[in-house]
Parts: sequence; C-alpha cells; structure tokens
Amino acid sequence: MKKTRLDIDRIRAARRMIDPVFLDTPLYRCEALEARIGCAVSVKLETANPVRSFKGRGTEVVASLLADSGQGAVVCASAGNLGQALAWSGRGRGLDVTVVASRFAAAVKLDRIRALGAGLELVDGDHEMARERAADIARHEGIRLVEDSLDIETCEGAATIGLELVDGAPSFDTVLIALGGGALATGVGHVLKTLAPGVEVICVQPLGAPAMTYSWRGRRVVTTESTDTIADGVAGRCPLPAVLDDLLLVADDAVLVREASIIAGMRMLLDDAGLVVEPSAALGVAAILEDRDRFAERRVVTVVCGSNVDVDAYRRWVGTAAGPGA
Repeated sequence: MKKTRLDIDRIRAARRMIDPVFLDTPLYRCEALEARIGCAVSVKLETANPVRSFKGRGTEVVASLLADSGQGAVVCASAGNLGQALAWSGRGRGLDVTVVASRFAAAVKLDRIRALGAGLELVDGDHEMARERAADIARHEGIRLVEDSLDIETCEGAATIGLELVDGAPSFDTVLIALGGGALATGVGHVLKTLAPGVEVICVQPLGAPAMTYSWRGRRVVTTESTDTIADGVAGRCPLPAVLDDLLLVADDAVLVREASIIAGMRMLLDDAGLVVEPSAALGVAAILEDRDRFAERRVVTVVCGSNVDVDAYRRWVGTAAGPGA
C-alpha cells in the first residue's frame, strides 16, 4: 500500500514546535449559517492568530528547525500568507527572512510582510515567477528555500489542524478544505485518513485556478497557462508532483466552484457567522452552495483558512455579490 510523505508521529512532534497562539483554534457549529445553506456545518477557524491564516503552523515548524540547526537566513515565494507567517516565525527566532511575491499581490498582505520585518522583493509576473526568483536567491546566497507544500514541514504543520479535529471527538462526516498548493489538504487529509478514515475529505478550488483539481482528476500533473480568480491564496498554475502523489492518497473528491459562489460564501460568513474572510476561506461554503443536495444530510466541517483581505476589494465583493443562495 502506498504511503504519503507525512507521518503521524512527526505531526505530533511538529505540534510541540508551534507557538500555542496558533493551536487549538475554535471549532463550533454555526446554526445561523446552517439555516441558510441547508446542512449541519461547523467552522474550524484559522484566522484568530497573529498572521490571520493557518500558514503559521507550518512556518513555526520550519523556523524552529532552522534555528535549532544554526541557519540564519531563509527565502520563500508567497502570494502573501506564507510570507507573513514566515516573517513572523523567523523574527521570533532571529532569522533573516526574504519573501518574493508578485507586485500584483494584495497590498494588505505585502504591507504586513514588510511590517513584520522581512525583506520583500517583487516580480512583475505571477506566483510561479516568484517561485523561480526565490529559488535563484537561495542558490546565489546559499540559504534555505522554503517551498510551501513541497517542504514536508509546511504540510505537517498544517496537519496539526487534523489532529485537533480528530481529538475533538468529531461529530462530522465530511471536511471541506481549500486546495491550492496542497499543504492544507494533504496535511489534514493524511490525519483524517489515518485516524478517522470514515470522514470524507473534499478539496475545493476555484474554477479560475483549477490546476491541482485537474491533476487530481487525471492522476497526473496538469498545468495551466494562467489563473483568473479573486482567491489569490490558491491561484497556482503548476502543481508539484510529490504533493499530487500525496493528495491522490488522501482526497476523496476535488471540486471546482464559480467566483459568484465564492463571493456568496464570503457574504454568508459575514452575515451569519460574523467572519470577515479572504476568498480562499469561503471555498467550502461555496462548494455547499453549488451542490446543496449532496450535502443536505451531511455533518460538515469547513476550514476557514485565512482573513487577509483588502478592505476595499472585500467591500466591493460583499456589497455586490449575487450567487447561489445569496
């Protein structure tokens, strides 16, 4: 039987390296939201921490291991959330952090990276170009390159969310997980398939950034020429083969959702849960809105993975949204 790159014992060890501010995040049923979407739904809230996303779990593991080994510098490419998280974790351990991002990334995320003390280099292309530039810097300067989802620390840090779901005596049968590079989906999925195999793991991606979903469906890496989605946190074009191999072992399904559904999900999370979230964090709700019959009898958990969103853009989206269930 094939195995993923992840390991439950290492995940439990990773949890001990993570600052408690990122751990034991709220998990609660949202009855007001249930009334609107037609199924039992609980929220796993990964936004109430210093970097407003789940990424801090993985960067805490990365930074802890780097500091213990005496390494002093690190570079990553980021659409915004990983960069913030690595800047926060690195600052606390005396690491020199450089983040490479697209100049078209959300300004609020770029400003936060700078505020956390990281060096920030901008490229004129998309996230894939930022990845290439970060790799160049790592080679030229001889420093550690952190590659989200490829570096197992990022996956096993994210996987600690799965431990909390399982250890909380789960009363759910389905988990909806935003799918981008794959760290969150493979990490949480591995824990659930190991410790709670009866739970269905469904990954959700925007229709405008479908590369990993197409890859999962085809069981081979499928790249796309471009992306077109407001969910910048999951807008990758080039899936990593090792990550896809893991995803194929832990995901029961991968679905694509429309932009209108993402916006409707953001509005519902605001109106019914009091949560301001970035588009990637609304993917789970969007999936339910697009297939209500599938989820009608389910007890669902959706992982609300981030809340780093440009306020003006958020107001435009939420103020004008029109989609399924809106």
